[in-house]
Amino acid sequence: MNEILVLYYSHRGSVAALAEQVAAGIDSVAGMAARVRTVPKVSTVCEASAPEVPDDGPPYVEARDLEQCVGLALGSPTRFGNMAAPIKYFLDGTGAQWHAGALAGKPACVFTSTGSMHGGQESTLLSMMLPLLHHGMLLVGLPYTQAGLMATRSGGTPYGASHVSGEHGDPRLSDEEMALARALGRRLAETAARLA
Repeated sequence: MNEILVLYYSHRGSVAALAEQVAAGIDSVAGMAARVRTVPKVSTVCEASAPEVPDDGPPYVEARDLEQCVGLALGSPTRFGNMAAPIKYFLDGTGAQWHAGALAGKPACVFTSTGSMHGGQESTLLSMMLPLLHHGMLLVGLPYTQAGLMATRSGGTPYGASHVSGEHGDPRLSDEEMALARALGRRLAETAARLA
C-alpha cells in the first residue's frame, strides 16, 4: 500500500476537518492510503516544549514520514495571508530532505482555512507551495472540471481546498468544501498512482 502524507496544523479544528476530507479522498483510490500527521505549536517561550505525543489527534510528523510517503497534502490555517508558524517552522527544518532530494518528483497539494471569505486563502495556499517547489515537488490543484469550484459560495479555490470558518471559527465544513477537499485528495492520490 502506498501512503500519502496528510500533514497539517489546526488551531480550532477547521484545518483538521479539511485534512479528514483530503484523507478520505486519498483512501478512495485503490492502492493508496493516507498517513495523517500534525505538527506541535510553536511557543514564544524558548524553554517550552510540546509533549512527545499529542494529547489527542494524529501523531507528530517525523522526517521519515516525508521520506516514506509517495505524496504530500499540506494544510495550515491562514495567518495574515500566510501559513501558520508551526508549519513554516517544520518546513524550515527539512534541509536534509531537500539536500537528499527526498521529495523531488513527488506530487503535493495544499489546503487552508480562513475566518473570512477574503482572509487570504489564495495567498496562503501560494505561500505553502513555495517550499514544496524548492523541494522539487509536483503541485496538484483543483481544476475547473470540478463543478463545485464554480458553484461554491464558501471555500474552494483552484490552488487547493479551503474553508471559511467565519468570525467565530466554526470548523464545520459546507457540502461544497467537503466535496472539493475529497476531490483534491483523490486527484493527489491518482497522480501519485500514475507516477508510481
